Amino acid sequence: MYNTVISAQALQENYQTDNWIILDCRFDLSDEIKGELLYSQGHIERAVYLNLNNQLAGEITASSGRHPLPNIADLCHTFSQVGIGEGTQVVVYDDCSGAMAARTWWLLQWMGHINVAVLDGGIQAWQGEGYQLSTKNHAVNPAHFVRHSSNFEALTTEQICSGSYQLVDARAAPRFNGEIEPIDPVAGHIPGALNRPFSLNLNEQGLFKSTDQLLAELGSLAADDTAHMCGSGVTACHNILAMSYAGFKASKLYVGSWSEWIRDSARPVGNAINQ
Repeated sequence: MYNTVISAQALQENYQTDNWIILDCRFDLSDEIKGELLYSQGHIERAVYLNLNNQLAGEITASSGRHPLPNIADLCHTFSQVGIGEGTQVVVYDDCSGAMAARTWWLLQWMGHINVAVLDGGIQAWQGEGYQLSTKNHAVNPAHFVRHSSNFEALTTEQICSGSYQLVDARAAPRFNGEIEPIDPVAGHIPGALNRPFSLNLNEQGLFKSTDQLLAELGSLAADDTAHMCGSGVTACHNILAMSYAGFKASKLYVGSWSEWIRDSARPVGNAINQ
């Protein structure tokens, strides 16, 4: 079974197996219907589309970040409806080297479903191997998804404020440094956080670096007090995936991340000038 990353070739060899479920998780933060439109234009055969905002995140509140965790019952229902049952092998993909799909991978791991992997290189890698796309909607037989215990942990802002966690921010350096902020109303980062852009997990072809290379690069972050974050708890999952792929134990996710941190103007903000 696959529980971190799977190659396009391995998926092609197995994807028509009855107990395999493929999830298309393409999503554009600036255009929430774009992913589903792309899915309708062509997707990996048998794939089912899941929307980040509507199915993989909960209701936004005055104190939450942009992508809070869904209600547990709602998430169980979503995963049941797409056919994920006990022992099901799940493969998730997107068109941005796992930046969006990693959120679904993390949610399933957090819910105790271990057999889930991200397609290495996304739909581009699939097409690059010459494999075809389909425009047909795949009929799925609903299953009964059951939550199990998990080593994956979600942290709240209260825990971050009261604890002594080493935050690792997955956003690009210009956003982390407060030089630009295309999404959230305040630029900068949480003081004391380290910056590890998720793009550093990838090679020039948009595939994950080798496990040996990731092992060497991420070793300093493999501490019990490490907590990963980003803008809204999405791309941070890519860093957690990379660490799991390299063989490190599951690290924590600060789900609310930057977009929740800045909901309270009393919380400190760092930038390139004011660390």
